[in-house]
Amino acid sequence: MILIRLAVLSLRNRWFTVLLTVFAVALSVALFLGVEKVRNGARASFADTISGTDLIVGARTGGIQLLLYSVFRIGNATNNISWQSYQQLARRDEVGWIVPLSLGESHRGFRVMGTSPDYFRHYKFRGGRSLSFASGRPFSDLFDAILGADAAAGLGYKMGDPLVVSHGLGEISHADHRDKPFRVAGILAKTGTPVDRTVLVSLEAIEAIHLDWKDGARVPGMKISADAVRRMTLTPKAVTAAMIGLKSKLQTFRLQRFVNEYEDEALLAILPGVALQELWDIVATAEQALIVVSAMVVLAALLGLTTMMLSTLNERRREMAVLRSVGAGPRTIVGLLMTEAGLLSLCGVLLGVTLLYAGLFLARPLADEMFGLYLPISFLSQRELLILLAVVGSGTGVCLLPAWRAYRMSLADGMTVRS
Repeated sequence: MILIRLAVLSLRNRWFTVLLTVFAVALSVALFLGVEKVRNGARASFADTISGTDLIVGARTGGIQLLLYSVFRIGNATNNISWQSYQQLARRDEVGWIVPLSLGESHRGFRVMGTSPDYFRHYKFRGGRSLSFASGRPFSDLFDAILGADAAAGLGYKMGDPLVVSHGLGEISHADHRDKPFRVAGILAKTGTPVDRTVLVSLEAIEAIHLDWKDGARVPGMKISADAVRRMTLTPKAVTAAMIGLKSKLQTFRLQRFVNEYEDEALLAILPGVALQELWDIVATAEQALIVVSAMVVLAALLGLTTMMLSTLNERRREMAVLRSVGAGPRTIVGLLMTEAGLLSLCGVLLGVTLLYAGLFLARPLADEMFGLYLPISFLSQRELLILLAVVGSGTGVCLLPAWRAYRMSLADGMTVRS
């Protein structure tokens, strides 16, 4: 207790330098823990891009590639699923629901996806949340289009505005379906998933705009009007992929094996959660780099603490000499300086945790709204508590050099008045 009292009195005499040091440690701790929270939030948001879907089926390719184009709208499918195969899958006893996905079109840089109204009911994200409409409603007309939140904001569209779908994925395309324009019938609320950057249309509409097209180009001399296609039977010939929900999770591997061994065409079924984990492992290098950078910031703050302790020794020559003259031994000197460093580190850690939660409280709604990054405000995990203990321990330990130097100062040096 005496050492703690002496340490507090000594730190109070150097309050300005102490405050700066504590603030530096606090900022480094807040940054390190903030990176941890953002890393965990990013991992959770990434894993929750799609939930409640048991299998995703597409043409036989790599599992990550199937995940990328069906969920993240990145890349292209190597092939499609025939409508006959899709219907056979839909009739399987294990299948509770199935939602078709048709990709290949775009609108001013945003991917267009054909699907059924069931997509709005069965697509789940962030642990079971459903899609909701900021305005409008699902498809009620053949040429209705539903915009994701980012697509609507980026294009500046509002309800009822017309839009033209283009063949291919380029931001600028000369293969437009201008003879069959769509209109904005709904705008989805922000989800923080690839749905935000997607234009959704009906599966029948995708079939309709391609009736007078073949191999990616309009058939010469053939033109079918929008009014004419409304009277036609628009059964798709193929779809790009399908999302499947099963009646029982126990049947997952049974249906997956059936799809992967399907004889009529080469198909692949993946578990979204497994594929998401594989994809996250690929990009985990950036995650580790963030941890290393934040750890270096903490190390720099601890070095600053050591520098502060060393730089103030010259001012404390007389203090150290007086302590030694009254019988203070090596343990007392070392203990005093270690207590000071421990108090500085502890105050820095406590202030850093306070700054962290204040920052999370302020940034959480903005991160969720702007980036779809969910940052849970929860108590520190066991790993984070161990990190904080390590910071306090390291901060206490780095003062051994200043303590050794302080004890090496002679009594005569401390009692001499320097002019």
